[in-house]
Amino acid sequence: MRKQRAKQHIDALAALLLFGIFAVCVLGVLLAGAGAYQRLTERDAAAAERRIRAQYIATRVRQADVTGQVSVEELGGVPALRLAEADGYVTWVYCCGGWLMEMYTSAESDLAPEDGTRLMEAAALSLSLEDGLLQVGITGPKGEEDWLYLTLRGGEGGPL
Repeated sequence: MRKQRAKQHIDALAALLLFGIFAVCVLGVLLAGAGAYQRLTERDAAAAERRIRAQYIATRVRQADVTGQVSVEELGGVPALRLAEADGYVTWVYCCGGWLMEMYTSAESDLAPEDGTRLMEAAALSLSLEDGLLQVGITGPKGEEDWLYLTLRGGEGGPL
C-alpha cells in the first residue's frame, strides 16, 4: 500500500512538472509573439508616417496644379512650395524647426516661416522644379529620406 501511495505521489508530481513545463513554454511563446508584434507595429507606424509626409505634399500639389500656380521659392530664407490660388491667397509648404509646416496667407503678407502651422515632424525639405518636374526630398526626424517626383500638368511654375 505504501508503494502504491508513493507511486501515486510520483505520478502526480510528474504530471504537475509536465504541466509547469507546458505553462512556461506557452508563456515563452506568448512573450516572443508579443515582442514580434510590437516590432512589426512600430515598423508599420514608421512606414505609414513616411508615406503620409510624401502623400500630403503630393495631394497639396495636385490640388493646386494649374499653370503657374505651383512654384518653388524661398520664404524667409527657407525653400518652400508656393501654391497660389486665384483669389490672391497663397499656401506655403516648407520645413522649419524640425517640422513640416504649412501657411495659408495673402500673397502680399510678410509673415515669417515660424508663423506657419506645424503638420508633422520632418528634419529637412529639398525642392527642385525644372521643365514641369517637381522633385521633393523629405528627410524625416530620424534621418530617413524619401523622394517624390511629380510631373505638373500645368507646366513649370515660378522661380526658385
